[in-house]
Formats: sequence, C-alpha cells, structure tokens
Amino acid sequence: MSATTSSPRLLVVGGVSSGVGKTTVTLGLLEALRRRGLTVQAFKVGPDFIDPGFHEVVTGRGSYNLDGWMCGRDHATATVARYAGDADLALVEGVMGCFDGLDGLSEEGSTAQMAKWLNAPVVLVLDAQAQARSAAAVVLGFEQFDPAMQLAAVIANQVGGEAHARWIREAVAARCRARVVGAIPRDESVALAERHLGLMTAGEGGLTVEKRQRLAELIERSVDLDDVLSLAVPLPVPGTAAPSPSLRRAPRARIGIAHDAAFCFYYRDNLALLEAAGAELVSWSPLDDTVLPAVDGLYFGGGYPELYGATLAGNRAMLTAVRSLASEGRPIYAECGGLMYLADAIEDLDGATHRMVGLLPATVRMRPRRLSLGYTEVTLHGDSPLGQSGGIARGHEFHYSSLDPVPSWIPRAYRLRRRQGEERAEGYLIGNALLSYVHLHFASNPGLARSFVAACAGDRART
Repeated sequence: MSATTSSPRLLVVGGVSSGVGKTTVTLGLLEALRRRGLTVQAFKVGPDFIDPGFHEVVTGRGSYNLDGWMCGRDHATATVARYAGDADLALVEGVMGCFDGLDGLSEEGSTAQMAKWLNAPVVLVLDAQAQARSAAAVVLGFEQFDPAMQLAAVIANQVGGEAHARWIREAVAARCRARVVGAIPRDESVALAERHLGLMTAGEGGLTVEKRQRLAELIERSVDLDDVLSLAVPLPVPGTAAPSPSLRRAPRARIGIAHDAAFCFYYRDNLALLEAAGAELVSWSPLDDTVLPAVDGLYFGGGYPELYGATLAGNRAMLTAVRSLASEGRPIYAECGGLMYLADAIEDLDGATHRMVGLLPATVRMRPRRLSLGYTEVTLHGDSPLGQSGGIARGHEFHYSSLDPVPSWIPRAYRLRRRQGEERAEGYLIGNALLSYVHLHFASNPGLARSFVAACAGDRART
C-alpha cells in the first residue's frame, strides 16, 4: 500500500487483555503510517472516550466508537464505510482482551464480534515481558477459542532484547497460523500517563509531538509495516438500517456543549446526530467562561469535574448563569460529570467540598471510591427532553463517585437495567433538566437526538 492508494483498507488491533499496550501500539502505527504519507482513519471498539481523543491528535480526523451491544452491526459497518471512505487505511483499536465484552458467556460488545462483523483481520498485541515460548500457547489459544475470528498476526510488546524476540518468533511460527510482525522493546519514554478512570486525556497534552515522534520511530524499528499493510482488507459493505448523521437539517435550535478539561466525554455520533436533527452546536467552558452563549438548551457530557472542583466552584458567574437557564425551563441534558456539576456539591478525593450549580439537591462524593462499571439499558419511564415514556436506549456507566440519596419527590425518568438483572429508577428530572450517570449512545436510538433538538426548538418558539 502506498500514499497513492485509492481503495480504503481495514485492520483491527486487538489485545490479549487490558494493559498489554493496544493504545500505545495503535498510536504508534497511526503515526508511523501517517509519516509515510497515508491518510489513516481510527476507530475504537467499545464505549471508551479517552482513546479516541488520542487517535484524533495523531490523525487529525475524528475517531468514532464501534460498539456491538449499544449500537449493533449496521451502525458499525455504516460508520466505518462513512468515515473511512476517503482514507487509505482504517485502523480499529479493540477493547480489553479480544473476547471480553458484555459478560462471560457471549461475544456481545467484544473486539472479536466487531472484527467478524467487519470481516477484518486482527493483529494481536501480546505483553511478552514475562514469557517466551509460552507466548505461542497464548496465541494458539486465541486462534482456537474462536476460529471464525481472523487472527492474522501478532505484535509482541515489551520484549527484552533480540534473543527474546527471536524465541517468540520461533515459538509462534512453530505452532500457530498467525505470524509475528513485530517485537517492540520496553521503552518507558512512550508510556501514557494514567489516573482513576484510565489514561489521562488527550486534551491534557500528554501526547506531545516529541512523544509521537518517539512512538513512530519505535514502531518503524520494531514492526514490519509493509507486512502489516499487506494484511489489510477492503472496507465492509455497509448495512442499510443505520441512519446517516451526515444528512443535516437546517439549524432550528442552538445547543451549548460544555467542553473543556472538566467536560470532554462525548460520543462523536451523539453530536453528529444532534446536528442531523437540526441543532447548531456551540461549545463553551464551565471552567473559563463567565457568560453562557445564546442557546436554547445545554448538553453536559462526562469528564473530570472532581479534579477541577475549586475552579468550577469559584466561577460563580457561570454557576448562576446555568441555574438561571434551568429556571427558565430551557432543556438541559447532563450525564455523569454533568450530573456532578449540576448537583449541590462535589466532595473530592481530598475530602474538600466544592459548591456546584445546585439543581440536584444531593452531594456527589469521591470518597470512599466505589467503582460503577457496565453496560446499561434505559427505558424512559416518563416524558423528558430525550423523548416520551416507553423509549429505549443503551449506554454505559463508568464512575468512581457516589451520589447521596436523592429526595423521593424528584421524578425519575429512567428505568435502568443491567445484564445481571438489576433494575432501578434513575434519570433525575428537575423541571426541564435531565440528569443521569449513564452515558447514552444516541445511535442506539436516534430519536433521542431528535427529541432533544425538538425540545430546544420548542423552547425557542415559546420565547
């Protein structure tokens, strides 16, 4: 494949488990291929917000989530076809281990499921620092666990030297169909910084130009890029059921998107579907701005408000402005970090309490740390800015904070259901503001975006 390639190709980067270096290897491949003059388009399997941000820094293009459980097969194939159609190579970064997804029995939400839907070969990243010949047993197990997944090649990460790399190559060649296309030595200088929800975000500047250069050079020395490119296959033929967010209506409502270091977790599809429904999106910062833009409604995504509690609390002009907009009855949708910001207060990891907007009469606490993680199905239990009662959507929860008991007089607009059968009421409806810990993917029910835009447009008509 060369810089003049006219037919887009596709490849999946999977992992033996979380923590083996999938993101580092993916970023290195993206940067090395970009340096060759190729246009590369990245995607991320699963509900992750952070990895796509790093992809975007390298490629200069939006990176989109592909989630089998939340959005289904047609959405995945249509998304890849839509956004990789003008690229030379689409590189899909997997989630966790190749076969990890919704639960321990099904392949739903897994990298393997997505690779099969896309009919794409998988390059398996293996952390080899504590094994040699045993690496072949791991690869063989992955080949045999699901032969329908095209495990085409292996990149051994964290190798200790030339002899170690040679042993792994020989062992895999002797027992496995997949071939070793790379052996990457340990190099702490290319590691990405982490915190309690995973990697630090791209917006915090950790992936510098210098680190990208070191990553690319490491990949160029350690991976046979020509061999990797030879594995790539044509893009899949898209399904017909997925709506196209590229078909935009004329703007009929302005929606403010809270976007800064504290609020940066948004699915690109959500924003695209809002625009397709007729929204003009206007970014603003709860950290830095003191005046809201002229908007008909607000959308707060997730992020790290707990790290910026003092700054958010100190921006009293903005807290007042958001309270005022809510009191006027304009629609607000807030998820996870947005819920935290609209609550009475946030107690941070050091025990300090920071006063927030105060719409939700409860405090969010980071102590003690309680992990809530998993896919969630949401049934609208009452009418809200996202639609009428009975609507169903899918999303994901991932947070370490906990919310003090919310008064029973506040309506719950959601009925949440986890895979394990757990059900509970959530989705706090305060006036025309809807607050939840769940990150909904609007592609699971595009009517959500249409309803929110309609609610904002309706408010504009009333004023």
